[in-house]
Amino acid sequence: MNLPTSNIIDELLSESGLFPFIKTTPKEISIFNFSEETILITGAAGTIGTELTKQLVKSTFKKLILIDFAESPLYNLMKDLEFENTSNVVFKLLDITDEIALKNIFTTFNPSIVFHTAAYKHVPLLEQNPYKAVDNNILGTKTLADLSLEHRVNKFIFISTDKAVNPINVMGMSKRISENYLCYLNSISNTSFINTRFGNIIGSNGSVVPLLKKQIESGQPITLTSTSVSRYFISKHKACQLILKIAQSKNTQEHTFTFNMGAPIKICELVKRLLYNYSIDPKSALIKTTKLRPGEKLHEDIVSEQEYLEPSNIEEVLIVKSSINEKIRAFDFSTLKSITANDNPEVIKSILLDYLKP
Repeated sequence: MNLPTSNIIDELLSESGLFPFIKTTPKEISIFNFSEETILITGAAGTIGTELTKQLVKSTFKKLILIDFAESPLYNLMKDLEFENTSNVVFKLLDITDEIALKNIFTTFNPSIVFHTAAYKHVPLLEQNPYKAVDNNILGTKTLADLSLEHRVNKFIFISTDKAVNPINVMGMSKRISENYLCYLNSISNTSFINTRFGNIIGSNGSVVPLLKKQIESGQPITLTSTSVSRYFISKHKACQLILKIAQSKNTQEHTFTFNMGAPIKICELVKRLLYNYSIDPKSALIKTTKLRPGEKLHEDIVSEQEYLEPSNIEEVLIVKSSINEKIRAFDFSTLKSITANDNPEVIKSILLDYLKP
């Protein structure tokens, strides 16, 4: 039986960790066996990286290498884990665009599984700063993937996004180009490069729920870009459970996955539920409708017109299949590498569009 939207929102809000007064069912706790694996997580101090880490320290692994370029968040993660057994955990302050430092990580630790979560993700900001999307999201991913290929990593799990489907913004384009490159690498290597696409992580850093919470608690007007806008949501706990199940799976034939996130949720319904939980009548709240920000869609997609979904052998994980025989082609990154911070954002965006042409 499908849950009412309000119940689904309450479950998501509870799992965001921002609303402990909302009651929900206990989380599923899975213990994963990676006892033979040396695991590398990029963006380890981010929302997904942190949750993967916290689930892994409850499991078994040979060694866990956590890298992030943000000093304070990485230090906070280290403090969060101080009462856990971290004898086989290494914290590295490192930027994924620093190829020399990355090479040293691979040479020193020889990881067998890579979870690549590091990325710039805020759509309007990347529309204004597309150079950083190219440098970090695309070229950083390329460097990491190439090193994984060179050092014979078993599995490389790339954290993508539903914004990579029919992308109209720089963030989505950068993720889709990275997806396509990893698909190419699958055709020439024994390393399994896996794309995992999902929607908004409820309560993640800088996302809509913490923003709305701040507006409500401070008495500021609540801003909505549109009364019609909707998004797919998933909790960080569920997303990371499914990512780890994919990493543990012996199936290496499929390479692009998405998750069962239910129906998209209208942001205006999310606002109403938040106000209800604060005992505020939505009719009396000051809600200001603005407009879609640069690069934003009204609704997101799970698959493109050239894709369809099939069930996988993992519950709530779906395989993304192509309905056309796409030609696997090598990538020439020379144009992307020539982009500088001084280039016009619209010119950079047109270059990204060229890379996505069939």
